[in-house]
Amino acid sequence: MHINDFDYRLPEELIAQRPAEKRDFSRLMILNRNTGRIEHRHFYDILGYLNEGDCLVVNNSKVIPARLFGVKRTTGAKIEFLLLKRAEGDSWEAMARPGKRLKVGDVVEFSESGPGFEAEIQEVREGGVILARFSYDGVFFERLEELGRTPLPPYIKRDSGPEDKGRYQTVYSSREGSVAAPTAGLHFTEELLKKVSEKGVATAFVTLHVGGGTFLPVKCKNIEEHKMHTEEYEITQETAEIINRARALGGRIISVGTTSARTLESAVCIDESGIWRVKEGTGNTGIFIYPGYDFKMVDGLITNFHLPKSTLLMLVSAFYSREEILRAYAVAAAERYRFFSYGDAMLIL
Repeated sequence: MHINDFDYRLPEELIAQRPAEKRDFSRLMILNRNTGRIEHRHFYDILGYLNEGDCLVVNNSKVIPARLFGVKRTTGAKIEFLLLKRAEGDSWEAMARPGKRLKVGDVVEFSESGPGFEAEIQEVREGGVILARFSYDGVFFERLEELGRTPLPPYIKRDSGPEDKGRYQTVYSSREGSVAAPTAGLHFTEELLKKVSEKGVATAFVTLHVGGGTFLPVKCKNIEEHKMHTEEYEITQETAEIINRARALGGRIISVGTTSARTLESAVCIDESGIWRVKEGTGNTGIFIYPGYDFKMVDGLITNFHLPKSTLLMLVSAFYSREEILRAYAVAAAERYRFFSYGDAMLIL
């Protein structure tokens, strides 16, 4: 398929620059794959579309304050890091700006006072990507919380502020490691999740740490030639049991976001009865889901509205159809829905 098959026009003013006043007051588009019907609701209305016995699968990865501002020790030149993912131990892959000022062996200091927090450049790669080993006093993530800033996506044209520290995070986030939020989950409140549970809908937690690759454009004209970035995931035994039990009893598996969907579809296996199940374990997934893919575990999908020509839009198009998704996006634009990370959501059933 051609990359232009996943293009659409979007007025710039529809790109949400701030979160909704209340998480679950964002708008919700309902897409019915059987009838083609489109409904317009608010996110708190999602309860009416969930059934007893269903299972919500959510990504509990927590966004780290991955933007760091420091200086090169030898020259005092200002350097910005965007952490992408942990490589091993205290070594991280990062985007450095300006990367051309760095060479192997350089040290960037991020702490102006008090105990040190610094990084030594181990590798300089293409596109401003570096590998750096951090040295610090204390606990790494505690120091990062002190010195780093929330890594808002590039289409949000403002600096991050105190509000983003909480709102660019799901209410159930608990496992530190993402540099971008699993945004479909941003709409849930603790009260809404309680009502979900009271209705007899299970919630299962998977972990997939979202890396900076989620924002990388697809450069191949033929999308099948695109090489997907890899991300770490984990599914515990308890989570696998909850999901498989719901499926065995006839419940639907509703994925909250594309990250949860990629995790589920990366961890499927066929049991001795010939039934698809999800297996516990950890791993790295580079699964690329685009139209033609046969979903094994996902029966429903909650997702935000994604960028043109993105792998996320391709995944959503695979779950329904490219034509119907682009039709829904055109309706959303006409109805003045808010797009992308801080925008509105859709539920596809």
